[in-house]
Amino acid sequence: MSFLHDILPGDPSRELLLISGPCVIEDEKTTLLVASRLKEMAAAAGMTLVFKASFDKANRTSVTSFRGPGIKRGLEILARVKESTGLPVISDIHSPDQAKQAAEVLDILQIPAFLCRQTDLLVAAGKTGLPVNIKKGQFMAPWDMVHASGKVASTGNKQILFTERGTFFGYNNLVVDMRSIPILQGLGYPVIFDATHSVQMPGGGGGCSSGDRKMAPMLARAAVAAGADGLFFEVHPDPDRALCDGPNSLHLDAVPSVLSLLSRLRRALDPAGAERHEP
Repeated sequence: MSFLHDILPGDPSRELLLISGPCVIEDEKTTLLVASRLKEMAAAAGMTLVFKASFDKANRTSVTSFRGPGIKRGLEILARVKESTGLPVISDIHSPDQAKQAAEVLDILQIPAFLCRQTDLLVAAGKTGLPVNIKKGQFMAPWDMVHASGKVASTGNKQILFTERGTFFGYNNLVVDMRSIPILQGLGYPVIFDATHSVQMPGGGGGCSSGDRKMAPMLARAAVAAGADGLFFEVHPDPDRALCDGPNSLHLDAVPSVLSLLSRLRRALDPAGAERHEP
């Protein structure tokens, strides 16, 4: 995607990239609704939006948890999102055999955090030629992600993004080390901060994960101040009824005020940029 070439790690003069959408594809109607509203919200905040929704959540806590519609139907719905909104789309792949099929629809392939060391998966993603967003594993030191990016780059594909999403800290909790943002940028690729997964409480809901969504905007502000190149938010029109990651997802109606604040903060870090955005 051409706009990815314009993102220089740690450059505050660039507008924030926004990756956002519901955690999982629940149905076509909800997915299209969220995509169309997010498009308007991102435009108002001056951000480039990539719409995110998973066609399969293969790492749910319980075997009975909702996983999504699967790759065939999920890609059909994401293709409808692209057709109706013009937005680029991103989704997770979990096995090497999914890479080629997903690349027929997706604009960016995402590697889940738990799978960021899986050599065959990273190489298969790289071979598609699409940008690859590698989510940093909760068990990974930021400097060790050089090996994950190296697996993708070994295919000749250097369209790589890193996403920071917190580190394990005790049971059912995560902690974010903001130092990882400049460390990851030092590896040569843009860094996205996943604000909503960073407030997730893995397995903290018994048979599912819990979370604390009210803390997500605060962490996002800290990440922008630390120089993150983009932000990742999972959102839902009714998070308390969401079929996946509801406790850590932002309410869709809360998104405009969050994005507005983050956009202003970003511009405040770059005086020249602030002047360019004066009415």
